[in-house]
Amino acid sequence: MNLIFDAHQDLAYNMLSFGRDYSRSVQHTRQHEAEKVIPGLNHQSLLGWPEYNLGKVALVFSTLFAAPARAEKVLHPNLQTYHSPEEANQVYWSQLRFYHQLIEEKPHAFRLILTKSDLKAHLEEWNKQPADPQPEEFLPVGIIPTMEGAEGITDFNELPLWWLQGLRSIGLAWAGNQFCGGTREPGALTDLGRSLLREMAAVGFILDISHMDEPAALECIETYPGQIIASHSNAASLVKGYFTNRLLSDQVLRELISRGGVIGVVPLNAFLNWDWKADGGRKAISLRLLAEQIDYICQLAGSSRHVGIGTDFDGGVGLEHVPRELDSIADLHKISPYLSELGYNREDLDRLFVGNFLKVLEYVLPE
Repeated sequence: MNLIFDAHQDLAYNMLSFGRDYSRSVQHTRQHEAEKVIPGLNHQSLLGWPEYNLGKVALVFSTLFAAPARAEKVLHPNLQTYHSPEEANQVYWSQLRFYHQLIEEKPHAFRLILTKSDLKAHLEEWNKQPADPQPEEFLPVGIIPTMEGAEGITDFNELPLWWLQGLRSIGLAWAGNQFCGGTREPGALTDLGRSLLREMAAVGFILDISHMDEPAALECIETYPGQIIASHSNAASLVKGYFTNRLLSDQVLRELISRGGVIGVVPLNAFLNWDWKADGGRKAISLRLLAEQIDYICQLAGSSRHVGIGTDFDGGVGLEHVPRELDSIADLHKISPYLSELGYNREDLDRLFVGNFLKVLEYVLPE
């Protein structure tokens, strides 16, 4: 079974907002949450340390994420939200400190990957793990912090400090902000956004164009000199009923591929069929559609070198919103037979599950 690099999970947001303990099993979390009312929580978790191990999910881009208060339909005091860039800055720093605290308190379950040597040792350990590990053989999941929406960056002079504390990837937008347009809030790249890109490149950050409005994303792809990814975005043209600016057009896909970028496909029903609820609900959505997303991008690229997986599990969605084959993150490998049917071999699967995002990460990590 291949290792998996998941390019997008909102771990800090969920743990701080809802008190989730991802060192426990998925079933433990579901049972715990079924017995109490948790404001703002309306979905069942897909994440847990045992399930990471059973599914060979060795690496995760874990976000610093907070929603602008205007985007929350109902505000709850436990949610990670902000009303201003200054508040976003405070929330994002608290989440980054939380990751450091997490690995101090639960080193058996999580570790930060900060350098190439960290990564090498981590992968060597995971590659020696038995195919069907027992609990005593479970290993820590490697987490690499990434910022989803750069509104928390209020002072460009802080960028080296963010890097020093482990941040390795930045996405300029979630919703629209002073840097560029975002999901459902269109807008081009601003002069301030261009300045941020220059400073990010000087430090060495990966740029994540997920959630960016298309004109801004295209300008970033053309001008950003560093590594570029779309950590959790599907091909818009394959999604029945789709109409927003959240997913990627063929033009963006082609331009990103030409820059050597990697796209993390998302096993979220709405990103596979926007009309999924009307078309039969969860039972009507299969991982076959995710395999078709992967194949479509690979055909555009002419190879399997530009696609990975970015689940966005527990990122405002849960068990109720993913294809029928999935009960937890342990089940991601259930996509393999569909990919094999489409002609992908073992080498291709290794690239798709781990290798492509791993190459991007290795490029930017310090020694």
